[in-house]
Amino acid sequence: MTSTDSPAELTQELKDPHILGTAEIAAQLQGATWARYAAIGDSIVEGAREPVEGYADLSLADRVAAALRGANPDLEYRNFGERDLTAAQIRATQLEPALAFGPDVAVVVAGGNDLLGKHFDAAAVEAEQTRIVSELRALGCTVVTMGLFDNTWTPYVPDKYKAVMQQRIREFSDLTRGVSERMGGLHVDLPTHPAGKEPIFASDGLHLNARGHAVVATEVVRKLGEYLAAKRG
Repeated sequence: MTSTDSPAELTQELKDPHILGTAEIAAQLQGATWARYAAIGDSIVEGAREPVEGYADLSLADRVAAALRGANPDLEYRNFGERDLTAAQIRATQLEPALAFGPDVAVVVAGGNDLLGKHFDAAAVEAEQTRIVSELRALGCTVVTMGLFDNTWTPYVPDKYKAVMQQRIREFSDLTRGVSERMGGLHVDLPTHPAGKEPIFASDGLHLNARGHAVVATEVVRKLGEYLAAKRG
């Protein structure tokens, strides 16, 4: 991924099998014409992370912006993400300014914090996601959503919460996929990604580290690349 780090400083990133290099990104986004990119969501979009030696210290959203600028140097980018917000709060505070920005491509991550409450209202999260994605799609915006990595295998999640969190993560990821499919969006399937069982989490066990952000950004680029390839026929 594009960064200000020199290749010598990116020793691990450059050989990581789950992360695309600069030439591979360019090939994936060949012919891309997106000009206005919006990132909408919670902490993963805002960029909460821990540095990892050998990886560029960049967020998911910033990495995607750098990749898109490789195809269009004049790309405009706005990151509306804010940590600790529920899906309803993301819709209430970020959707209107994002629509005013007028994006033609967007990454949306909404609902992860809803999983952490005493109860998980899947129907409410689905309704909020539907509104966010549908209104962006009404602009003609290409929208990318994603599921969540399952972190319950790590020592950070107490045993007594593992089963319920596994169920919630699975339910969240399934409903998000459904919203994206109904609205004509693109969806990144993170729960089945092999990196999900590797060191991609920050020390709090909740957020991703810099490697985790790099992996997710690669999958967003791959999904956009699949979309472009399908359009070329």
